[in-house]
Amino acid sequence: MDDEVQQPEYEVGTGMLCVFGRQLKLFRERAGMDRAALGSLTGYSASTIASFEQARRIPPTKFIDQADEVLGTGGVLSASKEEVARAQYPAFFRDAAKLEAEAVELHVYDTQLVNGLLQTEEYARAVFAMWQPLLDEAITEQRVVARLARQEIFARRPTPHLSFVIEEAVLLRPLGGEAVWRGQLEHLMLIAEKRNVVIQVMPLSRQEHAGLAGPFTLMETKDGRRIAYTEVQGDSRVHTERRKVRGLERTYGILRAQAHTPTESLALIEKLLGER
Repeated sequence: MDDEVQQPEYEVGTGMLCVFGRQLKLFRERAGMDRAALGSLTGYSASTIASFEQARRIPPTKFIDQADEVLGTGGVLSASKEEVARAQYPAFFRDAAKLEAEAVELHVYDTQLVNGLLQTEEYARAVFAMWQPLLDEAITEQRVVARLARQEIFARRPTPHLSFVIEEAVLLRPLGGEAVWRGQLEHLMLIAEKRNVVIQVMPLSRQEHAGLAGPFTLMETKDGRRIAYTEVQGDSRVHTERRKVRGLERTYGILRAQAHTPTESLALIEKLLGER
């Protein structure tokens, strides 16, 4: 059966973040430190420490380890790292984010916008600024930081194999304005130079198209599990049932055959940049 686990909503100011914030404050006060003192030992301002304690900001993993050591919590704070990190993402994406971070292969088909793994900071911020219902500024910033953190996958060792098929319409849509759009296309060209990354564009002129049912992501884990992820309007599913995954693998193979080759795709992106 497919996995459809409902995750708790860890937004800024709620849930696990509040629990962590209360623990942090408790251990800090027990150690006889004010926020400025803890901040000076960990490299953060007193106001940032206050934001962590009041669950208004998500503490990075590095800070959690530092605070655990400085405050002598015996691993209590560090034990929260994984759950706190999950709070970076909207609830519907948390399971997929964990799988993505551990994948040895990742294959993505996108129809509406450039995939988060390929987005520039400016493009990502523009995307979240357009989100409906509107996101609070703190959540927007949290989501941008989390999205950029996912891109550490490109520097991972051993190197994962990554491929992307992107609809040409996505590249024509100047989200965020001309400068953001140009920066995003230039970034795609840079990423495509990596030996472990393949980027292909599905042309608008193609008369046959295998991906009309929508976007999806295929992942393979280090233990050989093959998983698919689908998402629409905040409703997401992680698929593990072999028949479903095999069907999407077949679809992706056809999509790659129908799309421009990697060389043709880069030439198209370069052409778009030259025309504007």
